[in-house]
Amino acid sequence: MSAAERAGGRSPLLGLPGAVEADAPDAGVAAHYGSIAAEQRRLEAGSAFVDLSQRDVLTISGPDRLTWLHDLTTQHLRDLPPQAFTSALILTPQGRIEHGFDLVDDGETVWAHTEPGAAAALVAFLDRMRFFAQVEVREVSADWAVAGLSGLAWTLRPRAELADLPQELGEPVGLWAWEAARIAAGRPRIGLDTDERTIPNEAGLLEVAVHLDKGCYRGQETVARVHTLGRPPRRLTLLHLDGSVDHLPAPGSDVTADGVRVGTVGTSARHHELGPLALALLKRSVDVAAPLVVDGVAAAQEVLVDPEAGLHVRPQVRG
Repeated sequence: MSAAERAGGRSPLLGLPGAVEADAPDAGVAAHYGSIAAEQRRLEAGSAFVDLSQRDVLTISGPDRLTWLHDLTTQHLRDLPPQAFTSALILTPQGRIEHGFDLVDDGETVWAHTEPGAAAALVAFLDRMRFFAQVEVREVSADWAVAGLSGLAWTLRPRAELADLPQELGEPVGLWAWEAARIAAGRPRIGLDTDERTIPNEAGLLEVAVHLDKGCYRGQETVARVHTLGRPPRRLTLLHLDGSVDHLPAPGSDVTADGVRVGTVGTSARHHELGPLALALLKRSVDVAAPLVVDGVAAAQEVLVDPEAGLHVRPQVRG
């Protein structure tokens, strides 16, 4: 259940003319307001915002918050300046992605948001890891909401003020506009474009949510080993889909090459300039030029994660 649903069922912005509600897991906010391509152009121009109030919000306060999160996550947070936005992951001991979130520190509190329904497990994990750290972790989804801005930027506002946001940020556009921009940028959603086996190297997250020069954190050995010595077993890929087909592939559908399964598709969207797009996790060995098919739709690849990643930084032994 999304934060919007738990906070009262539906965002008040769904009451605006033309609003069509998004499907799960994003139920409770508008997918669009009736002008899909125009909404994408307005978001790109910076004259609109996206209601992302279905996402879960949490806070981490206390004097130890940044050093504590620095030690737990993949991101370098110890010296994070106020109002600097970033992303972080929490990995399993094997280096697989367990939690992901975007965050900002206001000088007193870290504010973070994560996928709909994901905050409870994240808060529970963080609470178990407090030990003697002076921190307090709270889910505040019932009181705070996320709004998306141009360039995949975001801000937080009191949930009670959602209905007034158009006066401050311009007319809202639907979630589909945000998703089209996100997919075109190659940014995966944790749990939708990744699975329980995904490591950051596979998902193109090393430059986004992983700091390769920071100290030890859970799962770091896998990330470092694959980055410096090996190649990721799979690679996130942007698929350009056949625009003549009347549907987008269902999430979780098999991706095939010459009839052989080579991966799984995640999220998809129709981009106003690039046409229909999707993100997929493919086997590293798939030829980057190979034509693919997913859910009956032909697809061409745009490389996001280099299949030879690791070889470029592998130390050379001189004889």
